[in-house]
Amino acid sequence: MSEEVMVTNPEPVAESSTPNPSESQVKKAQDAAVDSFQEVVIRLEDLEDEAEYSNAETDVLMNLYNRTMNQITEGEIVTGRVLSRTNNGDVIVDIGFKSEGIIPRDEFSPDEQLKPGTEIEVFLETMEDRDGQLVLSRKRADFIRVWENLVNKFNNDETITGVIARRIKGGMVVSLQGIDAFLPGSQIDVKPIRDFDSLIGREKEFKIVKVNHARKNIVVSSRVLVEKQMAGKRERVLDGLEKGQKRVGTVKNITDFGVFIDLGGVDGLLHITDLSWGRVNHPSELVKLDQELEVMILDYNEKKDRISLGLKQLQPHPWENVDKKYPVNSVIKGKVVSLTDYGAFIELEKGIEGLIHISEMSWSQHIKHPSQMLQVGEEIEAIVLNIEAVDKKISLGLKQLEPDPWDGIEARYPLDSIYEGTVRNLTQFGAFVELEEGIDGLVHISDLSWTKKVRHPSEIVKKGDKIRVMVLGINREERRIALGHKQVEDNPWDAFEANYGMDTETKGKVMRITEKGVVVDLPLGVEAFIPNQHLGLPKGKKPGEVYQDGQEVPAKVIEFDKENKKIILSVSGYFKDKERAEWEEYMAKQGVVKNTIEDATSASSASGAEESTEN
Repeated sequence: MSEEVMVTNPEPVAESSTPNPSESQVKKAQDAAVDSFQEVVIRLEDLEDEAEYSNAETDVLMNLYNRTMNQITEGEIVTGRVLSRTNNGDVIVDIGFKSEGIIPRDEFSPDEQLKPGTEIEVFLETMEDRDGQLVLSRKRADFIRVWENLVNKFNNDETITGVIARRIKGGMVVSLQGIDAFLPGSQIDVKPIRDFDSLIGREKEFKIVKVNHARKNIVVSSRVLVEKQMAGKRERVLDGLEKGQKRVGTVKNITDFGVFIDLGGVDGLLHITDLSWGRVNHPSELVKLDQELEVMILDYNEKKDRISLGLKQLQPHPWENVDKKYPVNSVIKGKVVSLTDYGAFIELEKGIEGLIHISEMSWSQHIKHPSQMLQVGEEIEAIVLNIEAVDKKISLGLKQLEPDPWDGIEARYPLDSIYEGTVRNLTQFGAFVELEEGIDGLVHISDLSWTKKVRHPSEIVKKGDKIRVMVLGINREERRIALGHKQVEDNPWDAFEANYGMDTETKGKVMRITEKGVVVDLPLGVEAFIPNQHLGLPKGKKPGEVYQDGQEVPAKVIEFDKENKKIILSVSGYFKDKERAEWEEYMAKQGVVKNTIEDATSASSASGAEESTEN
């Protein structure tokens, strides 16, 4: 037995190799000692007139006296006779020795009758202690007799009645006729013990399963007796098991994954998934310890030592006729039982759950997580959108309880109409503008400005700005509205064509310098581009070394593309027909040394300027 705690009993007694004398033998020895003593007395009376004894006579007397002592041995149980009691209650006992022994009163029970002449069994610890006293013990004598009885019970495989005295680590202490024995917790019963303290003071039948003679320890079990009683019943239960059979059992143990049911000496597992058609977080929500349940036998292995049970199988399947109970477009009531990133699960009844996808929660709000709208445990209403009975799926909608703001959208926002909206969000490709709650349109980055090459919408608008937009298109099926910001104003490129035609000379301010050239802002607010080869750069110079932001640059229009909204300029082309002195004077103003200036006319002779990705 692996589980064992030693219970210490009174100090072990050294067992004598000499067999204990029977009562008749002890009595016979005592009678012989008395006869010998009387013989000595007679001889003494015959010699009482003599003053001294001879050596031979003295030896005879001593031999006769010693013969009265040779029947008593230390470490044995002997029969003694109560002579009297001392003032403090100790008992004086005569065992036929040369002196009497004194046994403390606490070794006797208070109600025990100890009149002079009463014979009792005592244990002879020693004939003489350091004070020459005979040392006797009643407790040790009782312990030895009880111990012998318990060992006999163990050897004969008999049961014994004991009282559970107290609780200790690992089990209980049981009193067996005054001797403490250890009862391991696992050996109390076949069922788990939940209240050990309730067992204290209870009398039960036990089986001695282990004896340690050296330490005088005993281990007992009551479980082996229970198992023996249930053995026949267990066989009958196993023989009668059938799949689909209904049985009544008792809840024996509850775990996170299920419930163990005692079917009458046989345990079965009721898994958490077989407790209810509905969602179960923990089995303790539905069952309690020691509760009687009717269950169904679902399966078992060949040895029938693993039995699977079901509880929900005793109830009709909830998905039967689900489409009749919850028809499409009907309004249902349910409880929110779970939230995920993509939606919320709603329990319509035990075993039936529907999903409200995050896209079906609101017409107007941009829901990032269902917790923005719902909470677990909340009772809500929803509309049945679709049922897939085979796959056990129900799609629900929350926003459908409110009118769809996209109904009649074309009538409210006709094409080319102009409205004021609020910038709600900016992306790399444009700005989302809210026209009304639930209705957003997109202003593409290309529709933000007629004149600027916009790299990001934040260059034109900011989140929260109020801007005017024109409705360019509506796609009701995809719920999209295309808006334009620049279309609110007239297209200025007609005016640009008149002012910036081919070979027109103009001036512009440097806005930014790129790898391929310089972007300038012309007087009418339109951007133009000057490629590197048209900047008239001296040999070895880079654009950033000659031109700076905000600097005014004279140039000639060498390309005007109204369709693609592109204007290309040339600085070298501007000075092509000018006097060299003018050219040198302009470049000198830019800090370029005169003798480094090269004739740039060759660079401008190329009629086609390279187009930049900036335009």
